[in-house]
Amino acid sequence: MTVRVERTFELEASPERVWEFIADPAKRARPISVVESFDVHDDTHATWHISLPIPFVSQTIAVETEDTVREPPEHVEFVGRSRVMRVVGEHDLEPLDGGGTRLRNRFTVEGKVPGVERFFKRNLDGELDNLETAIRNEAELEA
Repeated sequence: MTVRVERTFELEASPERVWEFIADPAKRARPISVVESFDVHDDTHATWHISLPIPFVSQTIAVETEDTVREPPEHVEFVGRSRVMRVVGEHDLEPLDGGGTRLRNRFTVEGKVPGVERFFKRNLDGELDNLETAIRNEAELEA
């Protein structure tokens, strides 16, 4: 089973300000609750160290992430790979009349061990809440 979640936010910040957040691997990782720590290797590669509260996964998992598509300031797509899952995240930015930004977010998680999809099916929407809050706190306050 594959889990897919999509959500769109309308933000008061310019596409350039939102891009500064969403195209930064560290800023994308920080609000995700299961990411215990992360290492940024360059502008497009990072390793997330995640902890999932599911059976068969009793240790922190390294997820190697890579931005596979970058079209500033309109689109960024990343892929994360690990021994327990594969995640694809896509973010599309669209300017709004009046200077704001519409940010469309899509995530797909494919589990490789039992329980991964079930965990993300229950929790991925909340993770998007965390991402939205972090973007609003940074991009809108500094706009």
